[in-house]
Amino acid sequence: MKILITESIAEEFVTSLRDQGFEVEEYLGHTQEEIEGHIKGCDALIVRSATKVNEALLSNADCLKVVGRAGTGIDNIDVPACTEHGVIALNTPTANNMAAGELAVAHAFAVFRNLCDANNGVHSGDFRRGNWIGVELEGKTAGVIGLGRIGSIVSRKLKGIGMNVVAYDPYVPSEKFEKLGVTRCETLDDLLKVVDLITMHTPKTKETYNMIAKEQIYKCKRGVRIVNAARGGLVNEQDLADALAEGQVAGAAIDVFDVEPSYNKKPGEQEFDNVLIHAPHCYITPHLGASTVEATYNVGSQVADLVARALNGEMVAALNMPAIEGDINAIRPYCNLAEKMGKMYYQTEKSPVKKIEVNYAGGIASQSMEIVTMSLLVGLLKGMGVDGVSYVNIKECVEEYGITISETYDQKVKKYNNLVTVTFHNDDGKDLVLAGTVFEPDTEVLVSFYGYEMNCTLTDTVLAIKNDDVPGVIGKIATTLGRHNINISSLHWARKDKKDKSSAQAFVSVEQPVTEKILKELASCEGVRLVSMIDFS
Repeated sequence: MKILITESIAEEFVTSLRDQGFEVEEYLGHTQEEIEGHIKGCDALIVRSATKVNEALLSNADCLKVVGRAGTGIDNIDVPACTEHGVIALNTPTANNMAAGELAVAHAFAVFRNLCDANNGVHSGDFRRGNWIGVELEGKTAGVIGLGRIGSIVSRKLKGIGMNVVAYDPYVPSEKFEKLGVTRCETLDDLLKVVDLITMHTPKTKETYNMIAKEQIYKCKRGVRIVNAARGGLVNEQDLADALAEGQVAGAAIDVFDVEPSYNKKPGEQEFDNVLIHAPHCYITPHLGASTVEATYNVGSQVADLVARALNGEMVAALNMPAIEGDINAIRPYCNLAEKMGKMYYQTEKSPVKKIEVNYAGGIASQSMEIVTMSLLVGLLKGMGVDGVSYVNIKECVEEYGITISETYDQKVKKYNNLVTVTFHNDDGKDLVLAGTVFEPDTEVLVSFYGYEMNCTLTDTVLAIKNDDVPGVIGKIATTLGRHNINISSLHWARKDKKDKSSAQAFVSVEQPVTEKILKELASCEGVRLVSMIDFS
């Protein structure tokens, strides 16, 4: 079997793959188009961050079985397309955490002490040290946005050098902040107004894209410093350049761009440009987050091992291949149901989850449903915007957020043949319960939503609407959606108690996503209390 490597990994792991009997070709320094034309005849592909494993590449592959990403993120891997083409998608989600964390801390020192400007000056013959007087980090306040694995490493190291650390992460329970000795900010604005340094460690999602733009930058102290060694696009690049020129931001360090250059082209061949390259006091590195000897060794070791095992038919930590025990056809629909129930929580609630209890009742209670619980957790973390989640690493990922899990089984159930009931215990002290079942292999049905009994098929897009239990509300909602050409495929209305008419809950299945503007319009309808769009796609 043939393995194509388009971005370098440690040579000893290339040799190891060859020693195992694989044909290995290192095809380095080529364009995306050249790689797409060269993929035929390859059983496996190993990439890092530059090669895009997209529909075009996969369509050209005639026998590709495995794609291995030597790194954490999967921004360049179209996982659904891999699934559609029957290609196993792998990554190494923990191999370069320390390298990425240390780079962010190094950048923090650079922007406080003007190290890059001073270095450039000296190499130009300018030794006037008074031009590069810096600021000490001791006693200053660092704001960490995103308190996952890398954000936790950065917090610990910045506290170690004497900085006060505050953090914003709406998905992390309070216990983790306390364990790290980090002050929790309830909102992003709470963080912005007190910090001297912003360092970002979140995935790139529709919620986090451009989360630091002009409005947020000017809520900070004048002279704030910004580090982004996480994902390009978290900071609006034009707004940051303007703020650097104006002096609102004293310095910035950027390791990632929204649209990245080719990291293989020589200087004379490079056509990339970006406004931050020309901005004052902006230090830029070419995506060095994983570029240490140790991280290179770790990602090379892990990706080579995973790809080899996958090609040999072993079960591995695949992003798109859950390990299902028992009757696959019987269990898979409940995996789909559970993942949707997990996705639902953070699209309808804000308080971080501390504990999850899952109860399986009916016929499904006669066998282990661990894979279904894992599907629930995958959905929960996807709803949080966490990338790199797989069925093999999901428990470790959940532990990082301080969430505990328990399962119970009960073969007796009153109304349904099978029932999955999930109780979310959150930071607000609430116990929120979802329950669902499967009627047909492809029909997942929600039967209870936070105390409201219903019978709602979970389509790709559902509007959850809490409203006053009075006449006319349904008509207002339907009229508003109709005015915007949003077609309703089904509608379910429920009360918590037939005697309690104070409020009702609607689930409205629609045939296309609803914009933020339309959601606000729905929320302004008389009698409507709360509107959430739940995206299961």
